Amino acid sequence: MSKPLVLCSYLDRSAGRWNGVTDFFVNIFERRFKIIWMDDFEQDVAKYAKDVVAIGSFIGKPPVTKELIEKLPNLKIVANTGVGYNHLDVPMIRSFGVKVSNTPLVLDDATADLGMALLLNAGRQLHSNITLMRSPETTQIDANYMTNDVSGTTIGILGMGRIGYKVAQRAKAFNMKILYHNRSRRDEGEEANIGAQYYSNLNEMLPHCDYVMVTLPLTAATQKIMGTAQFKLMKSTAILVNISRGGTVDQEALVHALTHGEIQFAALDVTEPEPLPRDHKLLSLENVIITPHMGSGTLNTRIAMAQKAFENVVAAVDGTALPSEVFK
Repeated sequence: MSKPLVLCSYLDRSAGRWNGVTDFFVNIFERRFKIIWMDDFEQDVAKYAKDVVAIGSFIGKPPVTKELIEKLPNLKIVANTGVGYNHLDVPMIRSFGVKVSNTPLVLDDATADLGMALLLNAGRQLHSNITLMRSPETTQIDANYMTNDVSGTTIGILGMGRIGYKVAQRAKAFNMKILYHNRSRRDEGEEANIGAQYYSNLNEMLPHCDYVMVTLPLTAATQKIMGTAQFKLMKSTAILVNISRGGTVDQEALVHALTHGEIQFAALDVTEPEPLPRDHKLLSLENVIITPHMGSGTLNTRIAMAQKAFENVVAAVDGTALPSEVFK
């Protein structure tokens, strides 16, 4: 074959397109590689296996199993297009001498922007107000209908990494009081720049927050970090925003909190699974809005992510240092 292969997700034959892979990713990678889709690969493993040098991972697909890696003797890298890689067993993959990469930095601003957009939407109830004004039944507006303040309120940021810090910068512009919980405290100068107050104990922070935004990576330590106990500690008027991973929130506990008045509202860009089953209780609640994991979903951001994934694969194949290698 004229080009080494990059193994990607499944091709939807009926729609004539691939699932979870953008067209510009294909265009970028085909400068040097040839894309092979999982369904084609599985039909003739012997034909393609020796030429696969990389697996392109998108939204957890294709599943990177030990059995798959064992079929690929010349595999150099599993390149994740995205910053989160909780769907990958990094130690297992690296045990085969295969590198792992992700695409940090390029999506931080877009994700923080969406976090603030969800916060503003939830606080000012933009979605329901838009529906109200579009409804043919609306003939007058109730002057007593009020929404929540944003400026001057308190936000608690759960996870003060790159994205969390950018959320804090945006919250500062809204004159919000900024509290945060993180496994380690930020530099005092960084705290001062955004006027943030650190809480080593999450449960001590929650009662003070009007808004709680989750920006944590999903790990064993953060799995369902927002659960029954945490919701009971929050204000009944508080709003939860999650732009991290669905698994950081106990969704059954969230349903209970929303239906029993423990918190007022939730705005979610992530769920577990994605999308939710169509009969999931969260989809029927009026005090929830859900977006389709679109934190990085801007054209320029997704192009930059594809480009960084490409650069990681090129580096792995050429034997040079990866721009963003994942070690654990």
